[in-house]
Amino acid sequence: MKNTNKPRVVYSTNPDFKEKKENSLEVPLNPNQQTLYVAIERLKGGKMATVIENFKGSEKELEILGKQLKSKCGVGGTVKDGIILIQGEQREKIIQLLNASGYKTKKKGG
Repeated sequence: MKNTNKPRVVYSTNPDFKEKKENSLEVPLNPNQQTLYVAIERLKGGKMATVIENFKGSEKELEILGKQLKSKCGVGGTVKDGIILIQGEQREKIIQLLNASGYKTKKKGG
């Protein structure tokens, strides 16, 4: 069993390296300060998905936004690697929902 209470040791040869502290307080960006990119992509198997990228905030906030969008669209999806994937071609509906929440949006792709 690993002891997770020990601090991690990080070594770098970069003289400007500064270790990022996990407990550091980052000021989250307001929705009106963010521009999210909304695109439609074809996944494996030919299925379509709506992709939301460029979210700036914590992973927890991203999970909450993804859950809200999935429930309002009535479809499934996932949140991983800083990207929200919503099943189906939901781009117009998602843009309306994000704009109503105060986010700026841009269509990406065709």
